[in-house]
Amino acid sequence: MRPAVNKPSGGAAACSAQVKEEPAQRAGDTEQSTLPHRRLAHWLQASANAVGGGLFLTLFAVFIIQIGARFGFNRPLPWTDEAAVILYIWVILWAAAFVVPQREHVVFDLVWNSVSRRTRQAMAIAGNLLVGGLALAGLPATWDYVHFMQREGTPVLEIPLMWVYLPLVLLMAALVVRSAWAIWHAVRGKGLHSELRL
Repeated sequence: MRPAVNKPSGGAAACSAQVKEEPAQRAGDTEQSTLPHRRLAHWLQASANAVGGGLFLTLFAVFIIQIGARFGFNRPLPWTDEAAVILYIWVILWAAAFVVPQREHVVFDLVWNSVSRRTRQAMAIAGNLLVGGLALAGLPATWDYVHFMQREGTPVLEIPLMWVYLPLVLLMAALVVRSAWAIWHAVRGKGLHSELRL
């Protein structure tokens, strides 16, 4: 005789299926709730990359015009020198603020890789507090000085110097936001890999 096998009743099977579906449903709801934020972040990053690429292409075009006018026609254009310097400032500061990710910056991770996860968490919070705090403390004075330079213009194009150095203010603000975001991730235990990366 074969031993009797107790088959789960219909109510127990339905309850078990419901229990299995609830975590999946909650995960799906969480993913759907975070999807708009990811789309917004992706759109903002793509826009920042497009602006940075446009600035670089404009700088390259001005550089080509400068070379052609100087060596091709023997008629240097003074505005090209000035425009190249202004665009170079914008390209560097804009890229540092919005385009280049943290993992692409030069870091010294010898100590970071040799300590425990909890110590890395403390280091991440302390380091970002230092960088973000200094940037936040210097942001008002930076804006005051850049705004003060509005009364002076460039020699050739007569562009107010405020617009020349405005990306410095954007860089300081970006440091504050990036540091706050990194602190939030460190408190939640994210980004604490054995190698510095995003």
